[in-house]
Amino acid sequence: MSRADLSAPQGRGELRDRPQTARTRRTTFRATLLRNELLTTFRRWRTLALLAVLAAVPVLVGIAVKIETSDGSSAGPGGGGGPAFISQITNNGLFLVFTALAATLPFFLPMAIGVVAGDAIAGEANSGTLRYLLVAPAGRSRLLLTKYATVVIFCLAATLVVAVSALTVGALLFPLGDLTTISGTQISFAEGLGRALLIALAVAASLIGVAALGLFVSTMTGSGIAAMATTVGLLITVQILDQIPQLHALQPYFFSHYWLSFADLMREPVYWDDLTKNLGLQALYAAVFGSAAWARFTAKDITA
Repeated sequence: MSRADLSAPQGRGELRDRPQTARTRRTTFRATLLRNELLTTFRRWRTLALLAVLAAVPVLVGIAVKIETSDGSSAGPGGGGGPAFISQITNNGLFLVFTALAATLPFFLPMAIGVVAGDAIAGEANSGTLRYLLVAPAGRSRLLLTKYATVVIFCLAATLVVAVSALTVGALLFPLGDLTTISGTQISFAEGLGRALLIALAVAASLIGVAALGLFVSTMTGSGIAAMATTVGLLITVQILDQIPQLHALQPYFFSHYWLSFADLMREPVYWDDLTKNLGLQALYAAVFGSAAWARFTAKDITA
């Protein structure tokens, strides 16, 4: 067999392998870009400080309930609902997870997400690294999508930090075991842990609209501090408007309106109406402000 015969199939194989090699390189590049963004975000002292504050909230709530109930009295208001989970903590430490999430969701969690999302693009522009990121073969769309994916992962990480901290404190200070749902039925501790995980995921999903809003604001300015302050200010303003009775016709369209619907996961059977409305609303906010962020960022003149 001649050398030409031996080389011919190898050449054809190389031609077949080239598209696959290019796809592999693109996939590897995307994974590397996302990994670098995650490492950069979670190594910042600001991010670590935010996570530490979130982890401290369940500790403070647990200690406060323990001190308040040390004489045998009950804690918090009676009845069901989100914050009213606090009245069940002394009977089952698992309720501290639900209470901590209900306590952090209106302000602490969205504030942390707003800070990270607001700094995503504006912080790079302010530090002068945005141009260098765009020099790499990432492309503006891919870079923006990576930034948003990083913020969404931070949403999940921040929520899990609260949940794990609350579960640890609840196990140390209070008894654990079967628990009673809002509907009055008993479920096992294992099922209660499953419900807690579902609630944490629901809370994290409730923040994807805020993440998209913060990313859009971040594309509008070159100052990280201004973007963070604007995002947090919008969060506070929307939640204030959500409490004004005269705006009841508009309130179902505010991204924070259905945030506490996660309490319906503690019913038997689960009420899905408000939960699905919340997820749909968050998806709508993510689509609208994500598209606006893409339109702004892809047309933006990058000078820093």
